[in-house]
Amino acid sequence: MRAVEESAKTVEEAVEIALAKLDLTAEDVDVEVIEEGSRGFMGIIGGRPAKVRVVVKENTLDRALAFMEQVVATLEIDAEVTGTKVEDGVQIEIEGQNVGVLIGRRGRALDAWQYLTNLAANRGVKDSQRVMLDVAGYRARRVATLERLAKRTAERAMERRRPIRLEPMSAADRRIIHVTLQGHPDVETNSEGREPYRRVIVSPTKGKEA
Repeated sequence: MRAVEESAKTVEEAVEIALAKLDLTAEDVDVEVIEEGSRGFMGIIGGRPAKVRVVVKENTLDRALAFMEQVVATLEIDAEVTGTKVEDGVQIEIEGQNVGVLIGRRGRALDAWQYLTNLAANRGVKDSQRVMLDVAGYRARRVATLERLAKRTAERAMERRRPIRLEPMSAADRRIIHVTLQGHPDVETNSEGREPYRRVIVSPTKGKEA
């Protein structure tokens, strides 16, 4: 927990100095007034400066960064962990050497780490935020791969005039298939089965085999 103590003629001035040192705004900190300060006799004799302790509030981004930095250090992975606030939550990015262990087969390890990061980052936080974790740009590449798969499968379904069942996927991957083919004039999608074997079926809407 980061905190600084500052003194100045007034409480307000002391807080401003502390915020400048921390490069934060008043919304990001809690302020404890240690000494109100006084002007003394006629503002000259016996005056005491105001003293404050400014504590940086714990937030989802800081907790998520701390958690994944600890994971990377524990696994002895040479990687950099960075994070930013985004519109719908927090984005954590990891770049470095030998980071495949954090991704796993078809991103399953990455999904697990993202789940654990969300738990660690939002524990005890009133206004929880969604944490999105990516490693070496894997998620962007995965989205592109699944979009291509969806389009190829739609073509196969139309050519063969029968439903095509894809292999089991995570809920996030299935959603990409559904979204990619949403509004397609000649195919429709639905999911079947139970986790972790739930899969997407791409079916033609015209010229189906009897």
